[in-house]
Amino acid sequence: MTLTLSEIAKHLDGEVIGDPTCLIKGVSEIQNSEPNTITFLGNPLYGKYLINTKAAAVIVENSDVLDGRNGIVVQNPQLALARALSLFLESTDTIPLIHPSSIISSNAQIGKDVNISAGVIIQDGVSIGDGSSIGSNVVIETNTTIGKNCKIFSNVSLYHGITLGKNVIVHSGTSIGCDGFGYVTENDIHEKIPQTGTVIIGDNVEIGSNCAIDRATIGNTVVGEMTKIDNLVHIAHNVKIGKGCLLTAGFAIAGSSEVGDYCTFAGQVGVAPHLKIGNRSIVAAKSGVTKSLKGNKIYAGYPAREIKEHNRRLALINEVEKLRDRFDELIQSKSDG
Repeated sequence: MTLTLSEIAKHLDGEVIGDPTCLIKGVSEIQNSEPNTITFLGNPLYGKYLINTKAAAVIVENSDVLDGRNGIVVQNPQLALARALSLFLESTDTIPLIHPSSIISSNAQIGKDVNISAGVIIQDGVSIGDGSSIGSNVVIETNTTIGKNCKIFSNVSLYHGITLGKNVIVHSGTSIGCDGFGYVTENDIHEKIPQTGTVIIGDNVEIGSNCAIDRATIGNTVVGEMTKIDNLVHIAHNVKIGKGCLLTAGFAIAGSSEVGDYCTFAGQVGVAPHLKIGNRSIVAAKSGVTKSLKGNKIYAGYPAREIKEHNRRLALINEVEKLRDRFDELIQSKSDG
């Protein structure tokens, strides 16, 4: 696909600087720019690459940095880049078909224009919405419902009675609806607690590869609409995740904890059971949440504290170490004397 700079600017809600008829054939990185492409400058640290860029145009926030180059001025260059990439993204859509090697129950309900790849197993009572795509070797167990325009990649396991909303994306290797980790121990015997609940995934949720979302013991495990989940995330039984949350790689949350709307958890954060995390909380990487947190704050450390308090404690530890070193020097000086 080839687009003019002005055509791209219309999609980005941006202002053209330079030649509006400049032809663009793709998008490239600013540090590895290529001719006939458009690149972007979102971080000032990458400004050094602008001098020698081979790109035909640059997406920027401030027109002054273009210095005579073609470009598009926008309020958010990173968002504009995402939209530009979508313009040039080659479609991977295929003509909807049901592969003859798939095994589909006679009472499953398959919507219009649904693509079902090789080796798929669809059990009794399953419902799949219009326009959805099911990748190879996916297993969908009894009475699970998948909404319209969902994309389920290969080797995903959807256990029985699960509900996925519309426009949900689930990447390869993920399991939704497996048993929660529930046991009662008596006389050194671990007796399993039946996990009789289900999982509800809201609209427009994306779930990365190799994630595990456990069904509830009783009731529902819930992931709210628009939440985005990275690879290697574990959500335990009866957890409630609000809408619009960002859960990055290695995040794990224990049973019955509740997360508010628009929360962000950086990599390898752990959350203990039966806690409540307020709306718009942000938790820094490798933090351990051991108690409930108020919303609209940034937390860090183990146990997780407000980041100002966390940083103050780190500074205090550093000062104590300096005092200890000074004390050792004085002791040594006295001993030498």
